[in-house]
Amino acid sequence: MIRAVLDTNVLVSGLIGQALTPLAPPGAIIAAWRRGEFELVTSREILEEVERTLQNRYFAKRIDESRRARLLALLRRRSRVVLLSRHLSGVATHPEDDLVLSAAVSAGVDYFVTGDKPLLRVGSVEGVRLVSPAAFVDILRT
Repeated sequence: MIRAVLDTNVLVSGLIGQALTPLAPPGAIIAAWRRGEFELVTSREILEEVERTLQNRYFAKRIDESRRARLLALLRRRSRVVLLSRHLSGVATHPEDDLVLSAAVSAGVDYFVTGDKPLLRVGSVEGVRLVSPAAFVDILRT
């Protein structure tokens, strides 16, 4: 089975957008995960970043506390949460992205899905392929 870590932006966009824009790549990715088409890998650091992101003003206006709690519970229950055994630094343009990428490398997943163009140019890190959401949807379809 394909194993993947989703960049926090892709993860949050997919969780929120699945109901609103299910055909957009992030929503399609979350729908595929919920159907069991790939294993979603997260870490404590990713879950904390998702929680912080969902609490910011933009999302707080769009989804209520109950829905935020359900989304976080779904992630904790249905994703594989790994401990970071590798700590990357300076690969991504933002330190928080290095933390998410560290989870992908620590777990030895197949794909790290991100919309970050400079990070996509890296191509792969320690055997983990970096792909865009659209490319990952295509991979899941084949």
